[in-house]
Amino acid sequence: MFRVLVSDKIAKEGLAPLLESDQITVVEKNVSEVDDLDSYHALLVRSATKVTAEVMSKMPQLKIIGRAGVGVDNIDVPAATERGIVVVNAPDGNTIATAEHTFALMLAMVRKLCLANASIRRGEWNRSAFMGSELYGKTLGVIGFGRIGQEVARRAKAFEMNVLAYSRSITPEKAAAAGAQASTLEEILAKADIITVHTPATAETKGMLGEENLKKTKPGVMIINAARGGIVDEEALKRFLDSGHVAAAALDVFVQEPPANYELMQMEQVTATPHIAASTKEAQLKVAQVVAEEVLNFALGRPVKNRVN
Repeated sequence: MFRVLVSDKIAKEGLAPLLESDQITVVEKNVSEVDDLDSYHALLVRSATKVTAEVMSKMPQLKIIGRAGVGVDNIDVPAATERGIVVVNAPDGNTIATAEHTFALMLAMVRKLCLANASIRRGEWNRSAFMGSELYGKTLGVIGFGRIGQEVARRAKAFEMNVLAYSRSITPEKAAAAGAQASTLEEILAKADIITVHTPATAETKGMLGEENLKKTKPGVMIINAARGGIVDEEALKRFLDSGHVAAAALDVFVQEPPANYELMQMEQVTATPHIAASTKEAQLKVAQVVAEEVLNFALGRPVKNRVN
């Protein structure tokens, strides 16, 4: 019997391919609470469980790790590869949810919605305090032009924004198909009114929007990060917000979660959410179904499509 440990909360409907198989045993329990880790062949996680080399060493029969989502920075992929463990993810499942949340953050930021909401809940009626900006005619810089970046660009065109897009693999044709113009990082820094990042967390992207690059941005620029914590340097961002060079920021992800930099969180210019860009019922069902089907295929000796390593 192929044993699967589901360590994070995943929708039952999404696990259906595994639960309905008479060749699979599924146990839903956090990895830290399991005594017989050595009996499991597969591990399914979201972002909460950290799949370290130490965890893998306690699971000698582990053959496959499924990440119900896109990012795999909570999994030690090199260690898995060294041990011959396949890592799969669900690259498409939360694309729409994250793109929509990016626009929720963008609109909340430019129209000061959170501040206005807090004010009116206090019984105030101070319309002049919440003068906002329009998205119409603004230049949006999209750094990272994979699935999510492209969906953000398509939605930006509906707001009649000018969209500049950058990634290492971008082509003019790929950008144009999503209503964007292929650009360099330098062009985006110099021209964008709003910059949103949609890259994975890697050594190359860590601190991408830090001291040096923030200096190159337009005065009054607005920054959005709904990708991964650390792509935007939080300390540098606070300094640029303090100076007024960065007018506002909207953050869904942080270097440390829950965030440790509460001075940044308490700034009126900052709109923040607790890493919920992918937290829709639809997205969580889709990513669960994808990884469940991948693990089932693996258990039955079929090919897997979304292998990371």
